[in-house]
Amino acid sequence: MLLESIIIVVYSTALILIFMYALAQLNLLFNYLGAPKSSSQDEKFDLSNPDQVPFVTIQLPVYNEMYVMERLLDNIVKLEYPSHKLEIQVLDDSTDESIETTSEQITRLQDKGFNIQHIRRENRTGFKAGALKEGLTVAKGEYIAIFDADFLPKSDWLKRTIPYFKNDKIGVVQTRWGHINRDYSVLTRVQAFALDAHFTLEQVGRNTKGHFINFNGTAGIWRKECIIDAGNWEGDTLTEDLDLSYRAQLKNWEFKYLEHVETPAELPVVISAARSQQFRWNKGGAENFRKMIGRVFSSKNLSLKTKIHGMLHLLNSTMFLNVLIVGILSIPMLYIKNEYAHLKAYFYVMSFFVISTLIFFICYWYMYKKTHGTSLKSFVQYIVLFFTFFSIAMGFSLHNSIAVIEGHIGKRSEFVRTPKFNMNSLTDSWKNNKYIRKKPSLNVVLEGLLMLYFAFGMYSAFIVGDQGGDFGLFPFHLMLFVGFGFVFFNSLKSKT
Repeated sequence: MLLESIIIVVYSTALILIFMYALAQLNLLFNYLGAPKSSSQDEKFDLSNPDQVPFVTIQLPVYNEMYVMERLLDNIVKLEYPSHKLEIQVLDDSTDESIETTSEQITRLQDKGFNIQHIRRENRTGFKAGALKEGLTVAKGEYIAIFDADFLPKSDWLKRTIPYFKNDKIGVVQTRWGHINRDYSVLTRVQAFALDAHFTLEQVGRNTKGHFINFNGTAGIWRKECIIDAGNWEGDTLTEDLDLSYRAQLKNWEFKYLEHVETPAELPVVISAARSQQFRWNKGGAENFRKMIGRVFSSKNLSLKTKIHGMLHLLNSTMFLNVLIVGILSIPMLYIKNEYAHLKAYFYVMSFFVISTLIFFICYWYMYKKTHGTSLKSFVQYIVLFFTFFSIAMGFSLHNSIAVIEGHIGKRSEFVRTPKFNMNSLTDSWKNNKYIRKKPSLNVVLEGLLMLYFAFGMYSAFIVGDQGGDFGLFPFHLMLFVGFGFVFFNSLKSKT
């Protein structure tokens, strides 16, 4: 009974942590629904007055971006802003032939009168954080706008964001990400679904109540003074954006999130690219939990509610580990349930935690209907997308849990960039992209084994108990089977 007791305790703890996270999401939904719908009361610079137009530096941190550099630079120079108050830094850590083509394009733009510099380093110390920090030493701007290589801000982007810095308490203005290739595949649709929830429910829900939010690494602007005051960029985590965001807010800088300003970008279209991005984000989140949680709870300036939301924010990625634990232990729990009749009451209580899924379903529906409407057709499409998203998210749980564990134990790893593709239509192919890693990892094999494990879980529903089976966990095991199968087969496909 000792093993069974351990399984029950671990399983129950993971379920409770997931439930707590769901309650936090529900609180963010209430915050979101109560958020002011207009920012007309905000202080703003009058950019029609030359005396109020501040100097802006645009930083473009890039590394081996052969497929998207031309598109990036052609788009950036279209930003509408007084040329004598704007400079562009291409922070180029590349090691391939893109260095030459980028240099040639920058020279052509300089010849046209654009203030654009090609900044190169001897090595990639600090990775993206190191490049941003080095560029900052020579940046002339009072404000630093940052765009990753796959982002395409609209021409009026600076005019819609810079004015908010008239409030000298604001250290960051962050905009919402859009998705230029949302409908390319199932993979891009579920990524867009998850990011849409983050950029509506979470960012607005936290920001409107003064809880900590994060600069998302791109599509936002920093006040240079804020960066310096918070301790500048540091490369000791894989999510330098989250790190600096927390240090800045602990110094009492305010962040302004603009849901109404969308900055389009390209989603990873192949699963290996999505895996590298997910690994970096989830490991970086765990690293920042280790680095920041003590500072958050020891701060005398934060309310208890803000501290709790901060803790859950920093533990976002750890939810994948809890989901993996619940998934793996759910099959032995099925057998325990039918072996030990005296635990019946416990299993009735545990079934209550299915409400976590219902909470997520409601929260995400409020986000989805904003852009897709409330028709029956839209609701049916939402149901399919919701369960597809959750299945695939669970399929990523092993990969992301390894990232989380590495982050929590302090194992260091290299910053692995997400390959960009410049996909212009649904028929474009990613197969010739030179940056895709071709060698399958051991994780893929384990994901295939987990697919079979959850197939066994579905089979178990038919054979346990004396009353013709127990199908309470069958939908859960089906979603896990589909999710791990999707990740496994698509990972094999991306290696060919």
